Amino acid sequence: MARGVARLREAGCMVERTEVLDRVELRFAGSDAERAADINALATLDILPDIALATRGGYGVGRLLARLNYGALRERLHDAPLALVGHSDFTALQLALHAMSGLCTFSGPLLADLGAEARSESTWRQFWATLTSPATNVAWSSRTEADLDLHGPLWGGNLAVLCSLLGTPYFPTIEGGILFVEDVCESPYRIERMLYQLHQSGVLARQQALLLGNFSQCEPGSRDNGYNLAAAFAQIRAVAGIPLIDGLPHGHAGQQLTLPFGAPARLRVDGHAARLQVSGYPHLDGVVWVSGAENP
Repeated sequence: MARGVARLREAGCMVERTEVLDRVELRFAGSDAERAADINALATLDILPDIALATRGGYGVGRLLARLNYGALRERLHDAPLALVGHSDFTALQLALHAMSGLCTFSGPLLADLGAEARSESTWRQFWATLTSPATNVAWSSRTEADLDLHGPLWGGNLAVLCSLLGTPYFPTIEGGILFVEDVCESPYRIERMLYQLHQSGVLARQQALLLGNFSQCEPGSRDNGYNLAAAFAQIRAVAGIPLIDGLPHGHAGQQLTLPFGAPARLRVDGHAARLQVSGYPHLDGVVWVSGAENP
């Protein structure tokens, strides 16, 4: 955390509220009331920050959702150039803010990622390039061969967190979307079971495509007898009725993309070459990122 703060300051950022890094209650970064107040404060600050960055993931956001002032957050943040950024358990906050307040946030690196001992330069560059531009582009090579040109809202995040909010008022109803998922430390059968939950609840049928990000440390167990992630994804492809495109370089591995949650997107796949273009999201006005430069 200290290394992440230092890197942001070296890049010219003014970093505030670092006192929360020392706040601990059980496994959480403070009490539920304190953590919810951190989020609700964004509705009442006279001057908003440019970026509100989650420190780390894990578990705990679900405990806060009923404590948030969604009306006030919507009124204050809807047209504000504020980037709320994080991933992993932060997915729960993204889902709730979109469902209850219509806000666009960012699935991106945590402070812990920016402070990793070996910083991912591609993560760092794409983080600033996305937040300081009205549009972003991601290209990758997929093992899936397809011919697609789709338009729809981009949304998603951690698969387990997505499934944990199904059936609640905090899960948004998104039609014609481009859904991306990733996860860590889940067995292949658990990945398949969660994807089946999205399928059988009708979520996948309402989407145009499912993008598969990194599923790190998701190895088969001793009883799986050759059943692995590839087998799990093949099964979902057979029943979902929508394209599954793998290889999105985003998740709990060494690299994170910064992806606008809820923004209009275009997905093109030509053979094995996939390209995602996203625009129409809040970005930092007056801040310019020069590729290859150290300072935003």
